[in-house]
Amino acid sequence: MKAARFHGRKDVRIENIEEPETRSGTVKIAVAWCGICGTDLHEYLDGPIFISEPGHPHPLSHESLPVTMGHEFSGTIEEVGDGVTDLKVGDNVVVEPYFVCNECPPCKAGNYHLCEKMGFIGLAGGGGGLSEKVVVDQRWVHPIGDIPLDEAALIEPLSVAHHAVVRSGAKAGDVALIGGAGPIGLLTAAILKGIGVTTIISELSTARKAKSLSSGAADYVIDPTTENVKARVLELTDGVGADVAFECAGVNIVLDTLLDALRPAGVLVNVSIWGRPATLDMQKLVLKEIDLRGTIAYVRDHEETISLVTSGKIDLKPFITGRIALDDLVTEGFDTLVNHNDTAVKILVHP
Repeated sequence: MKAARFHGRKDVRIENIEEPETRSGTVKIAVAWCGICGTDLHEYLDGPIFISEPGHPHPLSHESLPVTMGHEFSGTIEEVGDGVTDLKVGDNVVVEPYFVCNECPPCKAGNYHLCEKMGFIGLAGGGGGLSEKVVVDQRWVHPIGDIPLDEAALIEPLSVAHHAVVRSGAKAGDVALIGGAGPIGLLTAAILKGIGVTTIISELSTARKAKSLSSGAADYVIDPTTENVKARVLELTDGVGADVAFECAGVNIVLDTLLDALRPAGVLVNVSIWGRPATLDMQKLVLKEIDLRGTIAYVRDHEETISLVTSGKIDLKPFITGRIALDDLVTEGFDTLVNHNDTAVKILVHP
């Protein structure tokens, strides 16, 4: 079968590899669509980062590069292994793409997303969504009902956004400020809108500002190059400030601006993965009693995320900006996201 294999920095090859075999407790999925994640792009440009290098295999998958990429995928079950319950051939599904040890203190506490050895299918090994077939433990497989398979490929990043919103404690009637309208920023805003929160997005890019409004993710959009974000947020909140804020850019000036625009005792959630250490004005944090919270991936978020989509509270169609074949992954996928990233939200690949 065909698969996109990471061999090193800027070296991703479409290769023919052996089709994986179903084991006890697993299902084989024919992949329909796989999204290109920012993590995939970072690996392509600067990796290996999360992918293990030769001689240092991942402790759970025992694999090192080359590995098959892709962790944002949907597909249809075509085979079930012995002992599999609640899943059957023909089910359309998405995958929570984890490897966890089940033995470390976070795993035992139920926080499997903080596993000390945690890895992701498509990065740590175990196959990946940028291939024709993948075999996954039944624990991580979630039926999606009638959600179209292309839209379902966004359930994984939408679950990242859902977990960030859960971490924030945001509730209906609150006002949220989102810094950055990349894929995760837009999906975070979509989750917030789905639970009745008023959303304000701060973004520089003309294309992303337009997508924020046309997708329905943003109630208001602020361009920080032409407007004072704090002043505009205060205007929109009767002088109070935002209840919650989400840093989705990994840019220090965005972090600083969110601290300024939050109300006293507000909550700031850092969603982005930073490429370098950030600086933080502790006086802003202390004098307003701001809660600064981290968030990573998801934990028991997929079912609620799927429910938000099936109920019609979130429409994923506007966030799909490209559909390509596996053979065009580098030329029309990675290259587009590197050189024209302001025009692309989510590019889907059909293996």
